[in-house]
Formats: sequence, structure tokens, C-alpha cells
Amino acid sequence: MPIFNFTDDEALGCVISVDTATVTIRVDSIERLRRIQVNRLTVLQSSRAGQHLIGIVTRITRRAEDRAEEPVGEVDPIDQVLPQNNLVRITLIGTLLDRVGMQENVFRRTLETVPEIDANCFALEGERLTQFMQVISNVGADGPRLSLGSFTLDDEAVAYLNGNKLFQRHAVIVGGTGSGKSWTTARLLDQVAQLPQANVILFDIHGEYKPLVGDEFRHYRIAGPVDLEKGTGLAEGVLHLPYWLLGYEALISLFVDRTDQNAPNQSMMMTRCITDAKRATLADPAHADILANFTIDSPVPFDISAVLTELGRLNEEMVPGAKAGTEKQGPYFDKLSRLIARLEAKRQDRRLGFIFQPPAQCMDMGWLAEVVHLLICGRGAQADAKGGIKIIDFSEVPSDVLPLMVSLLARLVFTTNQWTEQADRHPIALLCDEAHLYIPERAAADSSDAVSVEIFERIAKEGRKYGIGLVVISQRPAEVNRTVLSQCNNVIAMRLTNGDDQTVIRRLLPDSLGSFGDLLPVLDIGEALVVGDASLLPTRVRVAEPRHKPNSQTVAFWDCWNEGAFKGDAPKSVKAWRRQSFQV
Repeated sequence: MPIFNFTDDEALGCVISVDTATVTIRVDSIERLRRIQVNRLTVLQSSRAGQHLIGIVTRITRRAEDRAEEPVGEVDPIDQVLPQNNLVRITLIGTLLDRVGMQENVFRRTLETVPEIDANCFALEGERLTQFMQVISNVGADGPRLSLGSFTLDDEAVAYLNGNKLFQRHAVIVGGTGSGKSWTTARLLDQVAQLPQANVILFDIHGEYKPLVGDEFRHYRIAGPVDLEKGTGLAEGVLHLPYWLLGYEALISLFVDRTDQNAPNQSMMMTRCITDAKRATLADPAHADILANFTIDSPVPFDISAVLTELGRLNEEMVPGAKAGTEKQGPYFDKLSRLIARLEAKRQDRRLGFIFQPPAQCMDMGWLAEVVHLLICGRGAQADAKGGIKIIDFSEVPSDVLPLMVSLLARLVFTTNQWTEQADRHPIALLCDEAHLYIPERAAADSSDAVSVEIFERIAKEGRKYGIGLVVISQRPAEVNRTVLSQCNNVIAMRLTNGDDQTVIRRLLPDSLGSFGDLLPVLDIGEALVVGDASLLPTRVRVAEPRHKPNSQTVAFWDCWNEGAFKGDAPKSVKAWRRQSFQV
């Protein structure tokens, strides 16, 4: 039976103004005016039978009967036109239909009608609120149910998101330090992990998701200097990213200084030498089909020593002079010195060993297929039937190459899916933790940041076509690339106190829900503002506790200082610093 059966004497007030999705009502009873609060839900009579319009209170105004002075400052246009007392402004967000076919009480985020003048408005509270939130929770007919927590309006009602729309339309999870952002991410992964063919990659920048364990999770760590000594590899959960995986732009940003007057020559010669080195790898007749179509960006192993040798030869080359028996400096004589020096320095840097000193198996043509299989295949396709969620730990990667390395893995996933037949594509979601570090808003041209931004912009714009979803996670949305954020049609925003960050999130909200942005600085820890295609009702949600909590809980300073024993181990910390690794 219909859950809304209001009588006229329960009316909060009546409609006196309608403007597209905004309605103003006048409340004659002060007692009833006190019952309503900003951001609470209301129900309005529709011009069609069997329908009720749902709205959110955005403003409450009560004017004194006798005003000695005119108001100072800007006056709202509606207040000028409607000088009556006790006004409530409401933004319409959807329609509840008593019956649709065989279904009863169906909520839709559409406005087929608007209220008529003098239509009654009712406060949604008590038992009716509980029943309505239960209607909202029942998204089974609209798609898969992803439980995030409970609605702040009613703790008994579970807040479900539409799992399809969350990843199809991309999402952003933001919140200041200590607001519960990592907790929310862990809760999301909890829900995804329950699916038999789940397929997610989480870029874990600080290693805080190590506690997420079980058959659903597979952990990889980017190799550190200690791993070079031990020779650890994929079997031990250690991932190397050899230099030959890098595309042309990434290679140039890594080795060529664009401010050098010889930068064009260096780029050109490097391209030629790498192409020749890849051609040598493909000399085997078994690779004839690849040789006929490969480019500088093709992921083909090559010997970087051969590249250095050829660059050195060109840098010292002497050519026949104008007179017989004489020589002169070649066209690139001493113009490649800085390029060679930079390349040699990178090769010898132990921190970058996972790039330039990979194990022998990483130089095999078949190695890439093995890695890609582990990364983009769901749990059911893995040999051990484990690890639908892949967590990749970048905590030991130097910050100056972090954007290149994260974007390299993102590029591998995107390109592989792009070259997979549509019928064979298995969707995959990329969760980008601390996204402001490698998808920045401001990136210098031709820098590693610019290379990373370009890749993620393409995924944000085109990923849906190839079955790739993007979830951007950051504590500083103002520092995340605007193009990427603009493609995220789902917002899970936790407490934000910085004005610039609040402004960015307000711009992502629909115009009619702009007032929701005012909640950002007052949200409780673990409470989120959820708006977007995946949520039937834009509202506040209290995120439920995840099964596995990440290592990101805020440190209790006072409690730790009040303990009897000191936790630190300075010699161990210094040793890890010198070894550039937490591994022993």
C-alpha cells in the first residue's frame, strides 16, 4: 500500500512559488516551522494522482512582523518578490510513485510534474521517513546493491549504491586527513571483494592497505633495492617495471632535459637508437609480424647497454673532412653528453633498480603477458583462484618517478583492454589513492606529471568504452586535475575544511544541490555526502565499519605520550633509510 497518506491538517504549509526545480512554501504555524530543518526531506502534492514530489529543504526564513530598518546588504530576489513571513525554500529531487506496474512505492530521480500553487507540503519524519528510506534502500530492480553504510536521516535504513553506475560513470572519494577516506575505500573494497569475478586494482601509495588480506586480495610491491640483492620477483609478490615498458613521452621526460639547447637532437637520437635496439630484438623470424608493424611505443624488450653504446659512438663520431685524409666532428659530436650522463646516472641509481636492473626473466618477450594476466584478470581466471582485488604498494618508489610508474600500470591496463575483443573484455576498476600526487592540476609541459595526467585524462574520457572504471581518491581535490574530476559523475565527499577543496566539490554537484556543499566542513568523522548517478537519493551517509581496517587510523598523540614505553627504533629506521627499503 502507498506509504504516503497525508491529511490536509498535517500540512507544513502551502506552495506560493515554483521555479523549475525550486519551490517556496509559506508556513502559517510557528510550531510547524520549528519542526523543519535545513537538509531534511519534505513531500509535496503532485498535480498527478498517485504521485508525490520529494524535496530537500535548502533555506528557512522567518521575518519579524515589525521591521524598524530595511535589510542591509544583498537581498535574495525571491525575498524581494515574496515579502511574506515564514518561508521555506525546497529543492525538488525526485518523485515517489504509488504504483508502477506490479511494483508499489517506486522512487525515481525525475520530475515529470511540479507542484501547483497552494499545493500542500508535508514534513517527512517518523514512521513515514523510515518507510521512505527503506524504499530508497531497495535498489534491486535498478541494479546491483553496494552497501556503503546507513543514512544519517535514518540509521535503520541501509544506504545502497548502484554498483554498475558507480564504476561506469567514474567516482571521486575525497576527505581531509582523518575524515575516514581510507576507511570508506576499504568498505568499498569489502563489498566488491564479495563478488566471485571481482576485478580491481588499487594504487596504494603509502602501503596503508596491507591489512586487507584474504583470498579476495592479492598484494604486489614495487621492487626495492633489497629485492635486487635477493632476486625476488612475481612469485614473491614483487613487481619490476623494466624501462622497455615506458612509452616514448615517458622515456623522454625521464632522460632528456628540455631546457638543454641540444634537447631536440637528444630526443631524435634516442628515438633512433631505441628503435634500432627493438628491431634487433625482433630479428628472430618468429617475430616477423611484430617487426613489420612495431613503433617506438611498442612494448618490446631491448638492451639499454646497446643504446648507450650507440649514443656514445655518435657523441664522439668523427667524419671525413672536406680535404682528403682529414676528419671533422660529426653532426652530434658532444651534443649527447648530458643525455648519456643522465642515462648512466639513472642506471646506477639503486632506488630505480626496479626499472633499470630487472631480473633476466623481465627481458623475455613472454613476461609482459604474464604480468598483464595477473593485473587485469579477475579471480576466476587466476591459477590459484585468488586475488580479484590487486593492491599494488608504491611506498618504496621515489617520489620523482612515482607519476611515471603509476601511470605506466594504468597505461598497461588501458592499452590491453583497448586491444581486447569486446566480447572478451572483463571490466576492471582502477582505484587511485592519493591521486593528487600523480594526477596533479598543474603539471609542467613534457614533465613526468604531464605524461601521467595525459594517460589518466584519456582513461577518464574513454575508459567506459573499454570496460575501465576510475575511482579518484584524494585529500586535496583542489590539487587534482580538473578534467579527470569533471568526468567523475559520482561524489563521495567526507569532511573538507579547506575553502579551495570545498569549491572544487561544489562545482561537481548539480546546480540544484549546490547548498549541499555547505555541509562539507561540518560532516562527522566517517560521514559522507553521497551524490551522483549511483545514488537514488543525494544525502548524508554514515559509512559502515570495513572488515579489514587500513593502516591509516589517526595516531592518538596524547595517549601514546602517556604510555610507559617508547615505541621508536632509531637505528632500524636509519638502516631502512639507507637501504631505501623496509624489507630486511
